[in-house]
Amino acid sequence: MSDFHYQNGQLMAEQSSLTEIAKAAGTPTYVYSKKSLEQNYLAYRDALDIDSNTNHLVCFSVKANSNIGVLSVLAKLGSGFDIVSAGELERVLLAGGDPAKIVFSGIAKSTSEIQRALEVGVHCFNVESVTELDRIAEVSSNMGCTAPISIRVNPDVDAKTHPYISTGLKENKFGIDIEQALQVYQYASTLNSLRIVGIDCHIGSQLTTLTPFNDSLTRLLRLVDQLEKIGISLQHIDVGGGLGVCYQNEQPPSPQEYVASLIEAMKGRTQSLIMEPGRSIAANAGVLITRVDTIKENPHKRFAIIDAAMNDMIRPALYDAWLNILPVVQAPQGPLKNYDVVGPVCETGDFMGKDRELAIAEGDLLCVCSAGAYGFVMSSNYNSRVRASEIIVDGDKFHFVRDRETMEDLVRGERTID
Repeated sequence: MSDFHYQNGQLMAEQSSLTEIAKAAGTPTYVYSKKSLEQNYLAYRDALDIDSNTNHLVCFSVKANSNIGVLSVLAKLGSGFDIVSAGELERVLLAGGDPAKIVFSGIAKSTSEIQRALEVGVHCFNVESVTELDRIAEVSSNMGCTAPISIRVNPDVDAKTHPYISTGLKENKFGIDIEQALQVYQYASTLNSLRIVGIDCHIGSQLTTLTPFNDSLTRLLRLVDQLEKIGISLQHIDVGGGLGVCYQNEQPPSPQEYVASLIEAMKGRTQSLIMEPGRSIAANAGVLITRVDTIKENPHKRFAIIDAAMNDMIRPALYDAWLNILPVVQAPQGPLKNYDVVGPVCETGDFMGKDRELAIAEGDLLCVCSAGAYGFVMSSNYNSRVRASEIIVDGDKFHFVRDRETMEDLVRGERTID
């Protein structure tokens, strides 16, 4: 959050005042720092550039933040992209992303999605089932082309993270069991409309130690060697994403430490390295600005009711995620008091933070930190609330990269009946 800082008592995004942004955009509004996005991406790319012996591709995970403005910042740096739907594919193309740097993940790609990806020439499909393998083979055969594929392997590694964002255990729906993967590769090699190019693995999100990454890569490399022995040579190894960030007191490895461990494990190998970071690039590059509407007390609790809600930022309700909440203006408002910071949606689970010590008054602006990943992208119109605007800050200037929805947007496509 270094590009979000206080200056003369005002919380700034780079050199832009969040107070002034709120005046221009209203609240709630998502604000992203262009500088932070760039630095967080370059931390991976530059660390990989140190090892000239390993070709590499850093693919930003679009599901973390799919705003076209955000994607365009990364595309200009030459970033690749990890997508999971046709909608994300079109967003990357609109943002100027290179289709040859796109890996298409996701567990249930439709025929139309496969067709579109083949038309634009994606780098490869990360395949998660035999059914999907057959579907891609059929589509590519009908189109008279060859589809590049990589098998997503489930290594049965415990990522030690929230169960909702763990993806590498046998009981998870993702990937092909590592014990069955060799057989699936052999089957794929018999399908003439497929070209086997790699192997993929993604074990979960918000990992704060290197151990699960190292365990899964060790198992992956063992399989790569087994494939080589039966004549299936791979061009790349995709280690997925999942590196955590600091929301509260976590101390995850840096991208440089993570990359160094990967390079060490890959020594002597000819395959290129692909990775799919998302949260670690976007999370701390964004915040959510909201305003205190009402302060309410009962004999047991004090509530700060804000104009942002679970439809704007669902992570606290969904994962019990902890997000730091700061006043936008450090003005003396009296002693600190304990608040549950909650939204106006009709759900008890509608909260941004509980038991927060704040000195605030009605009308004050608050900043919900670390909101750049899995924030707006997971928002909804629950309670018929319009979705927030999004802004990218570039130094002392800021740019609207999504307008706030209107009531017309909210009911577009709906109609009454006679």
